[in-house]
Amino acid sequence: MFLNLTDEEIQFLDQVRDFVANEVLPNTREWETNTAFPDDIWPRLGELGLLGMTMPKQWGGREYSCSAYVEACRELAKGDPALSMNIAAINALCIGHIVVFGTPEQKDKYLPGIAKGDIKLAWGLTEPDAGSDARRVRSAATAISGRDGWFHLNGEKMFITNGGKADLIIIAANCDPSISADGKSAWLMETNQPGWELLERIHTIGVRASNTVRFKMTNAEAWHTPCTFTEAIGLLYRGRLGIAAMALGIAEKAHELSSAYSTEREQFNRKLCDMQSVQNMIADSEMEIEAARLLLQKGATLYDQGKDVVKASSMAKLYASEVANMVTNNAIQIHGGRGMTFEYLVEKLWRDAKLTEIGEGCSEIQRMVIAKQVIKSLPA
Repeated sequence: MFLNLTDEEIQFLDQVRDFVANEVLPNTREWETNTAFPDDIWPRLGELGLLGMTMPKQWGGREYSCSAYVEACRELAKGDPALSMNIAAINALCIGHIVVFGTPEQKDKYLPGIAKGDIKLAWGLTEPDAGSDARRVRSAATAISGRDGWFHLNGEKMFITNGGKADLIIIAANCDPSISADGKSAWLMETNQPGWELLERIHTIGVRASNTVRFKMTNAEAWHTPCTFTEAIGLLYRGRLGIAAMALGIAEKAHELSSAYSTEREQFNRKLCDMQSVQNMIADSEMEIEAARLLLQKGATLYDQGKDVVKASSMAKLYASEVANMVTNNAIQIHGGRGMTFEYLVEKLWRDAKLTEIGEGCSEIQRMVIAKQVIKSLPA
């Protein structure tokens, strides 16, 4: 509504909507049943420009605004939230990291193939003992003698989105303070090497098509991207806007389905939509979705203006994720017993929505971030 999109971005988003309607939504149940996306989806995503939305044009990307990025994630979530989550992470975290911190050689080697869908990506931060407290990472990097910029990585990573399909993973690890001022940094690690070992596929109750895994690194060779840990995790701010968009798309789809169902289903000789209790749920969902949309658009606009989005992104992510869970719960309530069956999509959206309150920083962390920003802004 308030986004300043270019004509090219508007045309792109129209193509995304067509893709969702014709190629994503009709297959979302099959992908969930198979707990995987088809391999041929990656070149298709590249062809559409979804794998290079935030990538500069010189490497084959589209160089679109954050506003276009969140709108694409929102539209994708209406068709398949797991796909939206993957696209959000790839653009904000993975591509973002290489673009911002990668060397010219690293950009030239990887970015063109990423944009085409030839190189699949993942972002490796979380570990068995490092979740919300990201600074607890135990993975360690040691320099390889005689190979400038190359390190051996040792440790484990867990809950890594698309980790089982990735050809290249950005790894956060500890290092000597001479490498990074805060004793942590990030590396590019290719998975086609003996030092990388897949330990398990982690099956979740929601976003099941996403290949989420746990893996181990034993002297895995990795290419350093010069940055501090603090700089690297700063990419989470745009990432949180992507998850907010995913949550909003889930809420919008659930609201659309339940509102339509209420006009068809009759009980006590009345349509559900004529009952005040159902009208209250529809009204509340509509209002909360609109509020979440405005928060998201504000965050994306501030990002495009080059302004600080720490508080805005956390507010958008927190609010949209909680709205998604409320709206999908209302959708199941309106569907009644049918809402608890696999016949209706609202139960899947309900399960998928929960991830948005956890991934990219749980709700409790977002409240801490927001509160700290409020206190920080107070006069001394």
